Amino acid sequence: MVVDDSAVIRGLFIRVLEADPEIRVVASAANGRIALNQLKRQPVEVVVLDIEMPEMDGLTALPELVRAQPGLKVIMASTLTRKNAAVSMEALAKGAVDYIPKPSATSEVYSNEGFSRELLAKVKAHADRGRRDGTAPALGGGAAAPAAPAAAASPTTAYRPRTEPAAPAARPAAVPAAAADLPQRLGLQRKPVVLRPFPPAFRAKALAVGSSTGGPQALFTLFGALGPALQRIPVFITQHMPATFTTILAEHLARASGLPCVEAEDGMPVKAGRIHVARGDWHMVPTEAAGGAVIRINQDAPENFCRPAVDPMLRGLAKIYGRNLLTVILTGMGSDGQRGGEHVVQAGGVVMAQDEASSVVWGMPGAAAQAGLCSAVLPLDRMAGEVRRLVDGGP
Repeated sequence: MVVDDSAVIRGLFIRVLEADPEIRVVASAANGRIALNQLKRQPVEVVVLDIEMPEMDGLTALPELVRAQPGLKVIMASTLTRKNAAVSMEALAKGAVDYIPKPSATSEVYSNEGFSRELLAKVKAHADRGRRDGTAPALGGGAAAPAAPAAAASPTTAYRPRTEPAAPAARPAAVPAAAADLPQRLGLQRKPVVLRPFPPAFRAKALAVGSSTGGPQALFTLFGALGPALQRIPVFITQHMPATFTTILAEHLARASGLPCVEAEDGMPVKAGRIHVARGDWHMVPTEAAGGAVIRINQDAPENFCRPAVDPMLRGLAKIYGRNLLTVILTGMGSDGQRGGEHVVQAGGVVMAQDEASSVVWGMPGAAAQAGLCSAVLPLDRMAGEVRRLVDGGP
């Protein structure tokens, strides 16, 4: 369902979405109230929801939509203003699964290939997630795709044995078609996950985190659980996100963690107990200087189609912290973080990745895991505990 008060924007969104044969737009609405009425008649898997609308705006409609259909995947669509970025971050806390910045010009909704690619990818990723977690409604008289079998570990959850050699992660007998198909659709080929042993006596003196699709919620969960445990080390985050949105992300992370959290500025000294967030449209590259580590930012070419990108951050950090760098790759499309993770491992550091079951998209973490870079592949709710152990003195 597409919800926007502009008939022109609704039409352009529908045109972009229905150009993909895997997507069918079954409803549209001019405001939140109409969307609620539509939802009662026609269940949907994903709603693309505008923020500013008459009668009932997106933020007001969001919790009503989620209550009307539990498990509904709502993607907020907004223009790149500070106000709308703040509302989008608030919406993530109220049940939205993602956001997408609308182009500044109406004509770019259809002509901007980057926007079209992001919209299609996010709609398909969240629809697939709904089928995997069993929240997708029955559509067209058919049944929703079955949920993955309940198990103590997901297909990609792997814990390094403390006294035994690393072994391939266990895989279940069957994976739902929607889940099994997703890596191929996002350009990944499945490989067995083989874990690396933790380096002897590893202790983290810096934490780096990379994330993309589904990343804001994962970051809030992770840092809300970590909080004071990170007071003794510097933290670096690259989340694929445009300018303005990263400002709001830093503010929300400061509240979630209880730690100071800032957007990186060129020449900023690195400080223990502070979270440094890559600024939208700028790569963040920590560098060693005479007085200690400092942040450098640049607008070099995008890497992995992204700016900021995780790889340049990890290359810089690996040179500074070497065998004391802990890297966590969270949910996200593509493979950003894999090449940077190779530098981390070569320098003696540790890479961990979020598992498939708890990821919105197992692209970035899957790429790192399947490349053999990870010492652990964990559900999001287990990640904070492992990070704390490694910060406190190793496995």
